[in-house]
Amino acid sequence: MKTTFSPLYKYLLLIGLCGAGSMSCQKELNKSPLNNYSNDAFWTSEQNAMLALTGVYRGNIQMQKAAEFSATDWWSYNGLLFIELATDNAYDRRGDNAGTTRLANGTMTADLGILGDYWNASYIRIGRCNYFLENVGKTPVSAAKLARMTAEARFLRACTYFYMSQYWKDVPLVTKTLSLQEANTVTKTPKAQVVDFVISELNAAIADLPQYKDIPASERGRASKQAAMAFLGRLQLAEKKYADAAATYKKIVDFNDNNIDANFQSLFNGTNESSKEIIFATQYLQDLAPNAMLQHIYPATAGGWHLYCPLGSLVESYDFKDGTPFSYTDPRYNPNDISSNRDPRLKYTVLYNNQPFKTIRYVTHPDSTKSPDQLTTTKQATRTGFGMGKFSYEGFAGGDLQNSGIDLPVIRYAEVLLSYLEAKLEAGDAIDQGLLDATINKIRTRPGVNMPPITVTDIPTLRTILRKERRNELALEGIRYWDLLRWGNAAQVLKGDFYGAAFSGAVNLRKNNGAIDPYSRWYVTTKAFRAGTDEKWPVPQRETNINPNLK
Repeated sequence: MKTTFSPLYKYLLLIGLCGAGSMSCQKELNKSPLNNYSNDAFWTSEQNAMLALTGVYRGNIQMQKAAEFSATDWWSYNGLLFIELATDNAYDRRGDNAGTTRLANGTMTADLGILGDYWNASYIRIGRCNYFLENVGKTPVSAAKLARMTAEARFLRACTYFYMSQYWKDVPLVTKTLSLQEANTVTKTPKAQVVDFVISELNAAIADLPQYKDIPASERGRASKQAAMAFLGRLQLAEKKYADAAATYKKIVDFNDNNIDANFQSLFNGTNESSKEIIFATQYLQDLAPNAMLQHIYPATAGGWHLYCPLGSLVESYDFKDGTPFSYTDPRYNPNDISSNRDPRLKYTVLYNNQPFKTIRYVTHPDSTKSPDQLTTTKQATRTGFGMGKFSYEGFAGGDLQNSGIDLPVIRYAEVLLSYLEAKLEAGDAIDQGLLDATINKIRTRPGVNMPPITVTDIPTLRTILRKERRNELALEGIRYWDLLRWGNAAQVLKGDFYGAAFSGAVNLRKNNGAIDPYSRWYVTTKAFRAGTDEKWPVPQRETNINPNLK
């Protein structure tokens, strides 16, 4: 009788056997057949333990060129940044049937491939964490080093369960290496228990992780107390434990290790990766451990595939420079340079028609037939008239766009400050100008942005302002989808018609069922997020086929 291997089993046990996903670990294990591998022989030095820990950090991100062509991990650019394509911020150039698009347009089903990608990648990391925690204690290292390595693995496992609890809600809570029988019969754990586990694990990790300021440059990328606290704060916000979240974020602020960087643009192009604003980031290294991010997001005219297309609703959410809301009818609106007189973060975040890029010009006008980035429904180019400005580093010197070493910020101090203010606001605490200046205004008034400070303390009005600020500051960084779900307004925001750039007088303008948009915007898509259904992801069909307990 043929044995059926659950993907859950394979990823928790078989892949977990390596422990380290790095090439160094693979080289070590290849000295002998896998079925003859002696576990005890590996955990004999700090160097080997660190190789294994590197594999835990890497998760399912393969240390090879041109990796991440699918959602390989929550902390890969494909997994983190591309989930934003399911929101009102951006659209997938591959269309309405693309996996990310289907998360929010009313067509998500259990056989959707991207769900399996996230599920498998999550349990790969969990499996490696479990295996590491079961064995690292054999390593002859000091108690302090052992405590730190253990805390890092617990942090990584807890963060993975954080993401799973937010999207799947109920998932198998696996904290050990499973046998085949166990994996094929495992049951889902209620979300409340998963949340309690994550909170407990993060608190335990915080106790043994070093402070951000105490991590040397040579160890950049390893978890700090602040990184674990930031994820704890995220979970507390999502679970509406607002007083707890405020207290958690306040601890990060009081450490005084981090600050808002004066150079907003540099945080995303690889030129300022040691910035104190970046609390935690996925590390990449050109030639050795690169990513293919630029290949995916660069405009066609620069050799990219232009998969990432910001939507007009995001562009329109950026205010004029004096803080008043944007309007197409306002005389300050300049259709030839849409960032003129606007919040400077618009120009740093989005590429738009007629904008210089490298030594060329990014032209998306639908009538510009000679441009590789002409807005059509057929070319390998934009589908909205916009491109990604964040992360599209124009100074990239390598010839291979699949060989980028640009790091991926996962937690920024800007998010911490905005979340701290939100927690205080939702907890019902008094809001005064001092708190606004210490949080949202630190972000808005940074050099190079210099937007007017917020002075509103009325709770309903401030809530609207704060949510808009989160959208504009953190745009295209993979946070918007989670924000909409936890605010409970995804079904309202992700419903209806969505448009791209405005092209007054364009001949080749795409219309919505024959109707011309009042502002001559390009029609992109219609979303139909299903309230009561799409807030919770179904377990991948291939998992439930093997183990009906997961239905």
